[in-house]
Amino acid sequence: MSHGNSPPSDRPSVGRTLQQARVAAKLTVEEVSATTRVRVPIIQSIEQDDFSRCGGDVYARGHIRTLARAVGIDPAELIEQFNAERGTAPVTVPTAPVFEAERIRPEPRRPNWTAAMMAAIVAVVGFVAFTVFSGDDKDTGTVAEDAGGGPQAEESPGPDPDKQSGNPGSDPKQDPEPTPTDSAVAGVPADKVTVKVQASGRSWISVKDQNGQQLFEGELNDGDSETFTADEQIDLVTGNAGAIELYVNGKHIKDVGGPGEVQRLSFTKGDPEEG
Repeated sequence: MSHGNSPPSDRPSVGRTLQQARVAAKLTVEEVSATTRVRVPIIQSIEQDDFSRCGGDVYARGHIRTLARAVGIDPAELIEQFNAERGTAPVTVPTAPVFEAERIRPEPRRPNWTAAMMAAIVAVVGFVAFTVFSGDDKDTGTVAEDAGGGPQAEESPGPDPDKQSGNPGSDPKQDPEPTPTDSAVAGVPADKVTVKVQASGRSWISVKDQNGQQLFEGELNDGDSETFTADEQIDLVTGNAGAIELYVNGKHIKDVGGPGEVQRLSFTKGDPEEG
């Protein structure tokens, strides 16, 4: 005897229908599992009409709906067939949250520390740039105020009348330099021998004291001036006598020599003497 609601004998079972639809859609069990997140062993059991791994009819109906949609068939007919084959009626409870528990859960995402580090670096760089540009704006504003018509700019002194008239006045920078003779005589110690060499061109000189100690050796260029002091005697050698002027003990020595001449001179305390 057969029940009135039993399916015809030539109609394939729910599992067989799902399997045929999957093969017709050219999908593997693994691909359906990846799409539906239903585990492979559960899909294989359902296709064999073994619903024991589903954990109950409620879970089984949820899986059947999910798999039917994945392989492109109407889940309503399969659910009706499943109820007829099992001799049970569907329970009016929300099935989606129930069978969702059987799906493959994705692994929890780990914190993206790289993105967090990059965001922190960008924030720091932005803050530093803002601080630098803000400081530059303030400095520019201050300079602009100082350069404007402030009290300092208005109170700037006018031209010095002494400078305009050619009078050196009391400004030490405008005082004329003393003549070589005056500077040579001023401050000459009476108990020592003093020799001042002033170059009017380029000349090599060597200066030693009475003990043979080297006081200077090198070149003097135009405008250079050197002064040497010793207790008893100063020996001077010049490689271009015509390019130097000598002041010995405050007195000018004339005609030291011609251009390019090498002269060897010695000076002691008292009147200058050429050696």
